[in-house]
Amino acid sequence: MAEDSDMERTEPATGKRLERAREQGDVPRSREMATCVLLLVGGFAVYAFTGPLVTSLNRLLASTFSFERAAAFDPAVLFEMLSGHLKEIVIAAIPVFFIMTLAAVASPLILGGWLFNGQSLMPKFSKLNPINGITNMVSINSLVELLKAVLKTILVGTVAWMAIMSQMDAMMNLSVESLPMGTRHSVQLLWTSFITMVSALIFIAVLDVPYQIWNYGRKLRMTREEVKQEHKESDGDPHIKAKIRSMQRAMARRRMMAEVPTADVVVTNPTHYAVALKYTEGKMGAPRVVAKGADDVAAKIRELARENKVPLLEAPPLARALHTHTEIGDEIPEALYTAVAEVLAYVFQLRTFGRYGGDRPEQPTELAVPTELDPLTATKSRAAQRRTKH
Repeated sequence: MAEDSDMERTEPATGKRLERAREQGDVPRSREMATCVLLLVGGFAVYAFTGPLVTSLNRLLASTFSFERAAAFDPAVLFEMLSGHLKEIVIAAIPVFFIMTLAAVASPLILGGWLFNGQSLMPKFSKLNPINGITNMVSINSLVELLKAVLKTILVGTVAWMAIMSQMDAMMNLSVESLPMGTRHSVQLLWTSFITMVSALIFIAVLDVPYQIWNYGRKLRMTREEVKQEHKESDGDPHIKAKIRSMQRAMARRRMMAEVPTADVVVTNPTHYAVALKYTEGKMGAPRVVAKGADDVAAKIRELARENKVPLLEAPPLARALHTHTEIGDEIPEALYTAVAEVLAYVFQLRTFGRYGGDRPEQPTELAVPTELDPLTATKSRAAQRRTKH
């Protein structure tokens, strides 16, 4: 059953699955890389502070092999003397410990990043299950870890043997060197051998990092059903989304209706469409559509216009063109400038008539609306062309 389940998990982990795994403390890690970085940094830190360390070590050795006769019969004096030198060595090694601590803290940034998660510290009784333990012992991960351990043993052992054999003569000569020179030379030999052996771990780390990334992705793979379910949860319930969209449309309609009283004119179809236009000289480059609608919405726009004494103009081709080719807040198309200019001129004349009297302006009837912008005329024209071809 487990194998079948693994075979069904063919889809890569989604972003939400990866985020949830990270929240649970599950991120890709490479112990080989962290160990390699820590040892390399520690080795170079020791080399950088070789001077203080060797000086302290020389003093300790000198005091060990040569001390006053009174110290031999007074353990307190001998202990005080040795503790003083040991304290000196510890102080000299503090920079090395500090650098290694920084390396240990920074190494997770290479793979997985820093992660502070309390769930990882919580006890998990499932780990005490012997069946799970046996399964883990015979898993692919266990086999890989075994192969890595064998490879590390062979590789590091071979490199160590080669490093020691290549410096055998130098190590034999240490016995005839002076204490200060022998100590410094010993530290150098140890450092060279150590770095050589640790460098062999780079090969293991280079292989382990890609494997851990691949294994992490494989472990978090999902079935198609899980991906669909997650997308559904992410997108939300369709009924709730439909309700939200309905509420958004209602709010947008209320905002639109609030603009109708501020319009200069409402162009109508006269019953199917209604488009409210507004133009403020000096603030707008061209008249703008502040409201538009069809059928019931158009009727509501006309009703609001009458209540607020906004002029209504029946111009079916212009109303259809404006409703089809503009959105709320848009300036009118350049091709309709002439027609809308005639409409606004009529509106301004109508306002003058209302204030000062005189002859009532005539309502424009023949407005210059391009055929391609009027959907009804354009449809009839295409139909006529098709009939002509046939």
